[in-house]
Amino acid sequence: MSNANALLSAIESRRTYYQITPESTIPDSRIQEIVSHAVKHVPSSFNSQSSRVVVLLKGEHKKVWDFTKDVLKSIVPEDQFPATEQRINGFQNGYGTILFFEDQIPVQELQKNLPTYADRFPTWAQHTSGMLQLTIWTALEQEGLGASLQHYNPLIDEKIKAEWGIPELWSLVAQMPFGKPGGEPGPKEYKPVEERVKVFGN
Repeated sequence: MSNANALLSAIESRRTYYQITPESTIPDSRIQEIVSHAVKHVPSSFNSQSSRVVVLLKGEHKKVWDFTKDVLKSIVPEDQFPATEQRINGFQNGYGTILFFEDQIPVQELQKNLPTYADRFPTWAQHTSGMLQLTIWTALEQEGLGASLQHYNPLIDEKIKAEWGIPELWSLVAQMPFGKPGGEPGPKEYKPVEERVKVFGN
C-alpha cells in the first residue's frame, strides 16, 4: 500500500463511536504525544497556530459531562431530559475528553495586520480546528480507541473556563469524548461521489 493509500484507509476507517468505555488501549503519554504532534503540525492560515487543546482524562473528563448535564437540565423540558441524560452519560462513560479551542489573540492580530481579509480570519481559524479534529480523531482510532465529536458550546463555556483556568480569549469549538469502543458503529450511507466531485481538464 502506498503512503497515500495508508492515509486514505485510516480516514475511511474513522467512524463515530457513541458506545465507549472508561478504558484506554494506549498509555496516557501516547495520547498526549498524538495530540501534541497534531497541534504542532496541522496547518493554519498565515501560520497563525491559533488552535489550542485541553486533554481531560479519567475524573477530570467526567466533570465536563456533569457540567453539561447541569446546564441542559435547566433548559430541556423535564419529560425529555431522561433521554438527554442517557446520551450525555454515554459520553461520560468514556476514558477522556479532548476540548478544542481557537485562541482569538492571533486571529485578532491577523485582522489588525491584514485588514483586507479581516472578516475571513475567524472562518479560516475554524478550518484549522476542523483539520486538527480530524487528525486527532483518526489517530486515536488507529490506536484502537473510539471517539465522537460533540458541540455543547457555548452552553458549557463558562463552567469549563472557570474549572480549568482557561484564558478568556480561548473560544471553545468542540468536545471529543473517547475511550475503548463498547460497540460498533452502524452502517454508513454514501451519496454518489460523482455528484460531489467535478474534474476539468483531464
